Amino acid sequence: MPRIAGTDIPGYKKVAFSLRRIFGVGPAIADEIVQQAKINSDKRARDLTTKEISKIQKLIENYVVEGNLRKNINENINRLKRIKCYRGLRHIAGLPTRGQRTRTNSRTRKGPRKTVGSVKKDVK
Repeated sequence: MPRIAGTDIPGYKKVAFSLRRIFGVGPAIADEIVQQAKINSDKRARDLTTKEISKIQKLIENYVVEGNLRKNINENINRLKRIKCYRGLRHIAGLPTRGQRTRTNSRTRKGPRKTVGSVKKDVK
Protein backbone atom coordinates (compact mmCIF):
# COMPACT_ATOMS: atom_id res chain seq x y z
CA MET A 1 0.00 0.00 0.00
CA PRO A 2 1.92 3.07 -1.18
CA ARG A 3 1.54 6.32 0.77
CA ILE A 4 1.19 9.45 -1.35
CA ALA A 5 0.28 12.96 -0.07
CA GLY A 6 -0.40 11.58 3.42
CA THR A 7 -2.92 9.02 2.15
CA ASP A 8 -2.58 5.27 1.79
CA ILE A 9 -3.70 4.43 -1.74
CA PRO A 10 -5.07 0.94 -2.42
CA GLY A 11 -2.42 -1.31 -3.95
CA TYR A 12 -4.76 -3.68 -5.78
CA LYS A 13 -6.21 -0.95 -8.05
CA LYS A 14 -4.66 0.55 -11.15
CA VAL A 15 -2.61 3.66 -10.46
CA ALA A 16 -5.05 6.18 -12.00
CA PHE A 17 -7.93 4.79 -9.95
CA SER A 18 -6.02 4.51 -6.70
CA LEU A 19 -4.84 8.14 -6.94
CA ARG A 20 -8.48 9.21 -6.74
CA ARG A 21 -8.45 8.25 -3.06
CA ILE A 22 -6.48 11.44 -2.41
CA PHE A 23 -8.88 14.27 -1.51
CA GLY A 24 -8.86 16.76 -4.37
CA VAL A 25 -7.67 14.33 -7.06
CA GLY A 26 -10.42 13.34 -9.47
CA PRO A 27 -10.45 11.37 -12.71
CA ALA A 28 -8.97 14.14 -14.89
CA ILE A 29 -6.13 15.04 -12.53
CA ALA A 30 -5.32 11.37 -11.86
CA ASP A 31 -5.03 10.62 -15.60
CA GLU A 32 -2.94 13.74 -16.11
CA ILE A 33 -0.52 12.77 -13.33
CA VAL A 34 -0.12 9.22 -14.71
CA GLN A 35 0.63 10.60 -18.20
CA GLN A 36 3.11 13.21 -16.95
CA ALA A 37 4.91 10.63 -14.79
CA LYS A 38 5.07 8.32 -17.84
CA ILE A 39 3.65 5.35 -15.96
CA ASN A 40 1.87 2.50 -17.73
CA SER A 41 -1.88 2.99 -17.18
CA ASP A 42 -2.41 -0.76 -16.63
CA LYS A 43 0.10 -0.91 -13.75
CA ARG A 44 -1.20 -1.63 -10.25
CA ALA A 45 -0.29 0.70 -7.38
CA ARG A 46 1.46 -2.09 -5.45
CA ASP A 47 3.85 -2.58 -8.40
CA LEU A 48 5.11 1.03 -8.36
CA THR A 49 8.80 1.55 -7.74
CA THR A 50 10.06 4.14 -5.26
CA LYS A 51 11.24 6.26 -8.17
CA GLU A 52 7.73 6.29 -9.71
CA ILE A 53 6.15 7.10 -6.35
CA SER A 54 8.48 10.06 -5.88
CA LYS A 55 7.60 11.28 -9.43
CA ILE A 56 3.91 11.13 -8.54
CA GLN A 57 4.50 12.97 -5.25
CA LYS A 58 6.36 15.78 -7.04
CA LEU A 59 3.53 16.14 -9.57
CA ILE A 60 0.85 16.19 -6.85
CA GLU A 61 2.67 19.03 -5.07
CA ASN A 62 1.53 21.27 -7.96
CA TYR A 63 -2.11 20.81 -6.87
CA VAL A 64 -3.97 21.82 -3.72
CA VAL A 65 -4.96 18.50 -2.13
CA GLU A 66 -5.82 16.89 1.22
CA GLY A 67 -5.33 19.14 4.28
CA ASN A 68 -4.73 22.40 2.41
CA LEU A 69 -7.82 21.89 0.25
CA ARG A 70 -9.99 21.01 3.26
CA LYS A 71 -8.66 24.12 5.04
CA ASN A 72 -9.47 26.34 2.03
CA ILE A 73 -13.02 24.96 1.80
CA ASN A 74 -13.64 25.49 5.52
CA GLU A 75 -12.26 29.03 5.36
CA ASN A 76 -14.58 29.84 2.45
CA ILE A 77 -17.62 28.47 4.31
CA ASN A 78 -16.67 30.36 7.49
CA ARG A 79 -16.30 33.59 5.46
CA LEU A 80 -19.83 33.11 4.07
CA LYS A 81 -21.14 32.55 7.61
CA ARG A 82 -19.28 35.58 8.96
CA ILE A 83 -20.67 38.01 6.37
CA LYS A 84 -24.13 36.46 6.84
CA CYS A 85 -24.92 36.16 3.16
CA TYR A 86 -27.74 33.85 2.03
CA ARG A 87 -25.45 30.87 1.44
CA GLY A 88 -23.81 31.44 4.83
CA LEU A 89 -27.18 31.48 6.57
CA ARG A 90 -28.11 28.20 4.85
CA HIS A 91 -24.85 26.67 6.10
CA ILE A 92 -25.60 27.87 9.63
CA ALA A 93 -29.12 26.44 9.50
CA GLY A 94 -27.89 23.12 8.06
CA LEU A 95 -30.04 23.42 4.94
CA PRO A 96 -29.15 22.99 1.24
CA THR A 97 -27.24 25.99 -0.10
CA ARG A 98 -27.79 25.66 -3.83
CA GLY A 99 -31.50 26.19 -4.25
CA GLN A 100 -32.78 22.64 -3.87
CA ARG A 101 -36.30 22.11 -2.58
CA THR A 102 -36.65 21.35 1.10
CA ARG A 103 -40.32 20.53 1.49
CA THR A 104 -39.91 16.83 0.75
CA ASN A 105 -36.23 16.10 0.09
CA SER A 106 -32.84 17.19 1.54
CA ARG A 107 -32.76 14.55 4.26
CA THR A 108 -28.96 14.43 4.10
CA ARG A 109 -28.64 18.05 5.20
CA LYS A 110 -31.62 18.18 7.58
CA GLY A 111 -30.99 14.84 9.28
CA PRO A 112 -33.54 12.18 10.17
CA ARG A 113 -37.22 13.14 10.28
CA LYS A 114 -38.64 14.52 13.51
CA THR A 115 -42.22 13.37 13.86
CA VAL A 116 -44.59 16.00 15.15
CA GLY A 117 -47.61 14.45 16.86
CA SER A 118 -50.99 16.01 17.48
CA VAL A 119 -51.97 17.05 20.99
CA LYS A 120 -55.42 16.15 22.32
CA LYS A 121 -57.48 18.99 23.74
CA ASP A 122 -58.85 18.65 27.28
CA VAL A 123 -62.61 18.13 27.34
CA LYS A 124 -64.36 20.47 29.79
